[in-house]
This record gives sequence, structure tokens and C-alpha cells, in this order.
Amino acid sequence: MLDESLLDAPERLTEADRRGLLRGAAEAGARVRTAARHAAEAGVGNLKPDGRPRAVLIAGPGAAATHAADLLGTLAGAGSPVTRLAPTGVAPAAGALRWELPGWAGSVDLLLIATPDGAEPGLSLLAEQAYRRGCTVVAVAPAGSPLNDAVSASRGLFIPMATAPYDHDEPLAGAAPGVLWALLTPLLALLDRTGLLEAPPEAVGKVADRLDRVAERCGPAIVTYSNPAKTLASELADSLPVVWTEGTSAGPAGRRFAAALAELSGTPAVVADLPEALAAHSALLAGRLAAGADLDDFFRDRVEEPAALHARVVLLRDRPIGGLTAAPNARDLALGHDTPISELEPEAGGELETLAELIAITDFAAVYLALASGA
Repeated sequence: MLDESLLDAPERLTEADRRGLLRGAAEAGARVRTAARHAAEAGVGNLKPDGRPRAVLIAGPGAAATHAADLLGTLAGAGSPVTRLAPTGVAPAAGALRWELPGWAGSVDLLLIATPDGAEPGLSLLAEQAYRRGCTVVAVAPAGSPLNDAVSASRGLFIPMATAPYDHDEPLAGAAPGVLWALLTPLLALLDRTGLLEAPPEAVGKVADRLDRVAERCGPAIVTYSNPAKTLASELADSLPVVWTEGTSAGPAGRRFAAALAELSGTPAVVADLPEALAAHSALLAGRLAAGADLDDFFRDRVEEPAALHARVVLLRDRPIGGLTAAPNARDLALGHDTPISELEPEAGGELETLAELIAITDFAAVYLALASGA
């Protein structure tokens, strides 16, 4: 059950935030600036690549690498495929994972390693394997981690991750807001140098500014009725979020939101892009999860019985391609099945800015839902 009184009690929210999730969301803009500085100090701005890599491979544990690969792949488009390398099994160490390069990977490919830990032996072995194959290796991880030495030995580029003191108070969640921007920002700068996407320093600065503005609108001191993140968190209480996205940037933001809800608050969610979502989730909204559905025995004793779980659509939109939109059809489908709908649409700006805004608001919402539900 959601403790809605907690949402408008900033001091209690701070006390409940043992993992530093709110601080990570509030300081996302500062984390971007620090990460950009680390990338510049590591020499990213001075790189003179021979051309675009044939393929970009991203390896790392859990949600952090998954979201980075999804975001970079969306921004890069079809220029060079961006693929996440999933673990292929266990490494010869207790609890360790193993990563393997595809058989075709070689000297014209780029391997990116992104991890908030840096102590995974499987990633160090992957860096060594890439060196033997001739792949270029770039890693973002905490300074002084074992991966730092492995990448240096493989003649790769190591970029220290922008960390905060509270990152080490509790085990880091892969979906934590601070983790995403600390890993993603240096990779944006790197792929900008390769010509794979456009993320020059001024664009990254605008992202940091947009994240600061979202933090002002969605911070713990802003009351629920004027705080879009707190409002969304309260609307999702005891609901199954059905996340629909429209527009290029909204897709990865929606997938990240669903993953953050699961990891941070234990809330399951389903996600799909419009217009395919209309067919994919039509039966879901028409079944037992519809707001008006009550298929159980009318005469059963409902005293102290938890409320039934019903769906709620969350529509994330960002500049549909060609100006055409399926949003009216989405609203008709949801409301036709008595399913409430929440909508988020970013302010105008560049693709990186609008993507950052959608991610930031939904990150705050996932954190508020986690704290108010006691997760």
C-alpha cells in the first residue's frame, strides 16, 4: 500500500531514502557535468578516429548496460548497429558472470564496457579477449577498480565513472538515476567523436540544464498536486502500469521506466510502442485488469481484503515521426475499457534534451513510488 502522506513530507522522504535514490535523481544534472569533465580529462575530445566503427558492442551487468545500449542505439540509428552483449554464463570465480565477443568481432569494431562496479572478473577477461581480437576497448567504471588495470593492459581507454559519496552507502541499483547518467554521458561524448551520433559539449550541457529544471519541478519539497513525478507515483499506486510510448526518444524512456519500477519499487509493468501497443494490449485492457472488471463472487466477504489490481495506461510522447499520432486512438482504447490514463510530454528541445526530460520525470516517479510503498 502506498503511504501518500509520505510524498508531501520531505523530511520523512529523506529518512526513507536509504539508497540515495532521490539524491541521485536530484543531482542528475551535476552528475552529467562531472561525467563530461571526466571524459574530457581522459582525452575523449582529442580522439581522431579513422571512421565509424562497423559495430558497437556494449557489455556490463544488469540494467545499467541494458539502458545505455538501448539509448545509444536509438540515438545512433542505423549508422552502426549498437548491440548489448548479454552474459553467456558463469566465469571461473564465485558468483561471477562471463561475457564473450561474437565470432565476427574484430579490428573494425568498438567494445564499450559500462559498469558501476568494475570488479567483475568476467569484464576484465572480456577486455583481454577484445585486445587479442584487435577490437578497440573503452570502459567507464569507478576509478581504481580492477577493470581499470585490465583496460590499461589491453591498451584501451578508461574513463573514471562520476561517483558520489553516498553511492557506496548501499548496494547500487542498476536502474538508479545517478548510475545511468554517470555511465551514459562519457559514452555519448565518445560516440559523438566517432560520428555515430550528435552529442557535442553544448548539447550535453543543455541536457544537464534540462535535468536541473526537472529536479526543481519534481523535487521532494514540491507538493504532489504541482509535482508531475509525485502525481504519477500516486496514480500508479496499486495499479499495473501499462506504458505506451510514441516518438523515437520515448521508446527507450518507457523501457527504462518499466525496468526502474520493477527494480526500485517491485512494481511489474508492461511496455510497448504505439501504434503496435493498441493491438498488443487490447485484450489485457478488456480482461480482469480493466478498471471495471470484478469477476469474483459478488457475495464474498471483502472486509480487510486488498484492492484488486487494475491497469493504468502511462502514455509517454515525444514528437511522433511525420507529425502523425496514434494518441487519440490510444485514449479511446483506454477510456473505452474504463482504464485511466496518465500522459507525459516533454518541452520542446533537441532529441537529447527531450529524452533526458522523460527519463528524469519517470525516474523521480519510480523513486517516489519505491519510497512511499516501503520498498
